[in-house]
Amino acid sequence: QVQLVESGGGLAQAGGSLRLSCAAAGRVIRGNTMAWYRQGPGKQRELVAWINTNGKPSYKDSVEGRFTISRDNTKNTVYLQMNSLKPEDTGVYYCNFIGLPANFGQGTRVTVSS
Repeated sequence: QVQLVESGGGLAQAGGSLRLSCAAAGRVIRGNTMAWYRQGPGKQRELVAWINTNGKPSYKDSVEGRFTISRDNTKNTVYLQMNSLKPEDTGVYYCNFIGLPANFGQGTRVTVSS
């Protein structure tokens, strides 16, 4: 059974930074495009960033230049470095495989205060 465990969320002030981690178990991330999603209060889950098997990142327009997705295949872990945080970045952040997604994990909550 595939498990995705996100961590690193918390409370940050606007302009601050957080680094999220997503550890996968039961399936290797190597050979898979991986993604970070978020679900803001009262909103649907949305795709925020993804990284392909060659390490090429892509981002939602609103986080471009502020967020950096990366991967460590040796640790079977994906990261999301979030800088210059804004209140609208508040939400629960999840990771998953692209193409053949697993069940979403519990996510990690990020709250950005103004």
